[in-house]
Amino acid sequence: MQIFDHFNNIPDDARGAAIAMGNFDGVHLGHRVVIDSAARAAQKLAAPLGVAVFNPHPRRFFQPGSAAERLQSDAARAQVLGGLGVDFLFALPFDRSLSLMDDHSFVRDVLVDGLGVSHVSVGADFHYGRDRVGDVQSLRGFGKQYGFGVDVIDLQGDDQRASGDKFSSSAVRAALKAGDPERAAHILGRPWTVEGLVVRGQQRGRTIGVPTANLSLSDYVRPRFGVYAGRARIDGQGPALPGVINIGTRPTVGGAEERLEIYLFDFAGDLYGRTLDVSLDHFIRDEQKFSDFEVLKGQIAKDIDQARAMLAADRKVDGEVDRTGSL
Repeated sequence: MQIFDHFNNIPDDARGAAIAMGNFDGVHLGHRVVIDSAARAAQKLAAPLGVAVFNPHPRRFFQPGSAAERLQSDAARAQVLGGLGVDFLFALPFDRSLSLMDDHSFVRDVLVDGLGVSHVSVGADFHYGRDRVGDVQSLRGFGKQYGFGVDVIDLQGDDQRASGDKFSSSAVRAALKAGDPERAAHILGRPWTVEGLVVRGQQRGRTIGVPTANLSLSDYVRPRFGVYAGRARIDGQGPALPGVINIGTRPTVGGAEERLEIYLFDFAGDLYGRTLDVSLDHFIRDEQKFSDFEVLKGQIAKDIDQARAMLAADRKVDGEVDRTGSL
């Protein structure tokens, strides 16, 4: 998959794509329906398949101090999109110039003159242009005017209404904040995963035989602080290794920084400077402050036993399914 961070001077082989357009944070099952729509159009038109996203997210542009609450890094999103067969990813630079375009200017300058799109697929709630003036109806009108097809996808069909799970990035964030990684995984189509570089912590876990790998939460959404059962893949390779995860500030030891710590069962090796893809499978308990380190040590042993049991039960049901979020 080739990635462009602009919409001007796009090479001829990347022009004329059938694109899915949106932000696609998390690339959840609803996003995949939109991408599948564009893929069908691409096949019918003998055109390449593209995805157009805004970078940064418009909310970050208009509210620069707001929390990013991302579900994925740019690299992780690109990896998933590439796995879905996307040929070109257009990361449209959302700057002052783009923010001031009305809906007609955006279609004319970006989609038609810039990308030369042959088709656009969007979700039913898609808006674009200055002050979100453009909607799916205006997009359909411009499609007729400029000669590109438009498909509008309802991201909440009958199956989602029955389950109560709307396929949206906001619903995934809400599930994670509620400490419900199973519901988040249902919407995403895979467990939610944090990717990060292992950094040095206080190394207190080593003193009790529970060495942990520490990751910064960076721009990721903050799940409910607490202890989880989950898995991690090292440097994107090999099997997903089971472990117990703590997310929070570690109040018992006077911590302040929000971070993710994972203890990998039955693993021996140096992880500093390596990359982990850590997935949350099950919530165990809320983060709490214990009276002393010995009490915390006892609770950690119980957490490890519970995490092992939960993940062993997963293996019985799934048959050693890869649960890291890779496709």
